[in-house]
Amino acid sequence: MTIRDGLRALEASPRPRWMTALAVFCLSTVAFLVPRDLFFAETRDVEVWLGFEVRGGAALLTAPLHWTIFAVGAWGFWSRRPWVLPGAAGYLFYIALSHIIWSEASSNGRGWPTGLVQALAISVPGILLLRARRLLRGTACDR
Repeated sequence: MTIRDGLRALEASPRPRWMTALAVFCLSTVAFLVPRDLFFAETRDVEVWLGFEVRGGAALLTAPLHWTIFAVGAWGFWSRRPWVLPGAAGYLFYIALSHIIWSEASSNGRGWPTGLVQALAISVPGILLLRARRLLRGTACDR
């Protein structure tokens, strides 16, 4: 099998358009984050993990973890890996929890009620991804 044959098979496979859109979104996020984290001091010096701000060298050292998460997500959505939907949903729920914590713990936060509203809004796509997983079960997207 040549690379061209593999590409034809992938194009012929029934990957939903929304999965393609999520793959492109994840890849675009990596393309945005890498230069931002490397070349702009005001964003390079802060990363947020579980709602807590990490600053300075620790932020620069942990930034590649965010890049990796989104790169793996892009690959997972593009290649229709069975773990990508629950994994992406779990990451969205983690981000939602992080917004609640950050809103209360950070001096830049606006309190837990604002964090709760943000968390609820961020959780909606997570719920939709879990529902999509159930709908795709048994199809070519659920290998």
